[in-house]
Amino acid sequence: MPIYKIADLYISINPLYKQTQKRLLPYLCDNDSFDLEVNIADSEISQYISKCSDFCSPEGAESVLILTSICNNVLSLFDGFFFHSSSLMIDGEAYVFTALSGTGKSTHTSLWREYFGDRVTMINDDKPIIRKHNGKFCIYGTPWMGKSDIGNNVKAPVKAVYILERGKENRAERVKTGEVFRQILEATLVPSDRENMSKLLVLLDEFFSSVQLFRLSCTMDIEAVKTAYEASNTI
Repeated sequence: MPIYKIADLYISINPLYKQTQKRLLPYLCDNDSFDLEVNIADSEISQYISKCSDFCSPEGAESVLILTSICNNVLSLFDGFFFHSSSLMIDGEAYVFTALSGTGKSTHTSLWREYFGDRVTMINDDKPIIRKHNGKFCIYGTPWMGKSDIGNNVKAPVKAVYILERGKENRAERVKTGEVFRQILEATLVPSDRENMSKLLVLLDEFFSSVQLFRLSCTMDIEAVKTAYEASNTI
């Protein structure tokens, strides 16, 4: 069975569909052992499709189920969590932008690429994983990158997280976790069981105590990039 390295974990996955195999290919490795095994059965795919309100292909259902399984296991076993966001790396450090879909995360990070050019490496434009590894919280690219399909198989320690909001002016203000906790929970997968919910809350508390957290009100112009970057790099 193929083994893929995702979020510094060796994961055994046997995709049923070629589209899923293609998505996972950049993460394929030649390791002999694995930390986690993910098997999605035809019956699970059929059940998922039957519950979808919109059209969902078998390939799409399989992809979602693999990601969900990985994220659930990363939380329960490997000190990590899914974080719906657009994330990028500059000078070896990650900047993470989260907001409700349609707010403009991808548009904003595209402005960072325009402003900083080759200094920017996109980590993941939609579905990265954050994990505590060797004492540091790093954000990892995953094969699931949203509609834009922008990202890379890289990781970086997180420097700053921005809660993105559209505004008439560009302003970044430092906030405490409690002030934006609803937005934070909306960006992750919330477990249904008490044990994993407790793990998630502990991880979130530790993570947001170790990084800079901002509410970023911004216009969709390039000056917003300067505002955000300077807020987290002011000595």
